[in-house]
Amino acid sequence: MVIVIGMAFVTMVPRLIPVFIVDKIQFPNWLNGWLDVIPYAALGALIFPGVLTVIPEKPWIGFIGSLFAVLFAVFRANIIFIVLGASIAVFLLTLY
Repeated sequence: MVIVIGMAFVTMVPRLIPVFIVDKIQFPNWLNGWLDVIPYAALGALIFPGVLTVIPEKPWIGFIGSLFAVLFAVFRANIIFIVLGASIAVFLLTLY
């Protein structure tokens, strides 16, 4: 039980420290710009491997489906249309 409480404390402290410190620190503009793109980079790193394994023997289908999603997103389509457009593209590509 002591080990579990110790592990919880050790994990909690590094997560709580930034909550109390970040608003007091003034970062340079270049660092703020870099920190702003981290969520997008992490999301891309999590999604991209799955895109290539939609159909393992045909990875190009997932890649083309993701290109459709990017295309819809560039034109600022609603998220529902982005998901539907990419899904329909993948479905149509699997028919051929």
